[in-house]
Amino acid sequence: MAHINIIDYQSAQGRLKQIYDEIVAKRGKLAEVHKIQSLNPETIVHHMDLYMSIMYSKSPLSRAEREMMGVVVSVANGCAYCANHHQEALNAYWKNPERVEKLGGKYMELDLSQRELLLCKYARELTQTPQSFGSNSNIEPLRNAGLDDRAILDATLVVAYFNFVNRIVLSLGVDLENDKGAGYKY
Repeated sequence: MAHINIIDYQSAQGRLKQIYDEIVAKRGKLAEVHKIQSLNPETIVHHMDLYMSIMYSKSPLSRAEREMMGVVVSVANGCAYCANHHQEALNAYWKNPERVEKLGGKYMELDLSQRELLLCKYARELTQTPQSFGSNSNIEPLRNAGLDDRAILDATLVVAYFNFVNRIVLSLGVDLENDKGAGYKY
């Protein structure tokens, strides 16, 4: 249960109602992570803009790679809400729920490509030990695997975004929806 007051869909008015309606039209339904920001509606808009830019814009990283990294970060942070949502999104690409479930904690045991393994390792290490990224040594393996600077930037943005959202979810008590991720447009 949320640790702060939220305004649900039925009680929303004015700009908040407009924002909620736009999200439902675009995404299929309203998520708890949106409602947790209801007391400051414009943050929902900016949050969605950031999310769409990082996760859906043209990138050297595939959508599946970005979702994969989001799952690794969310599992590392113990954020079941984000892990669940993005496992479901990743499964839209992988179409293998058992493989997706195993990804978060045991990605080294999966049949991932070298590039995918390096992206998972980067996501986990940047999440758990960001202070160790003061040198180029964490980026060199990605470069050596053929990722260019844009891909490295995009990977870093994905990791940073999920750490940001995981902290909102964990600190403010965002609960997983009863129907889990069903109904979202991935």
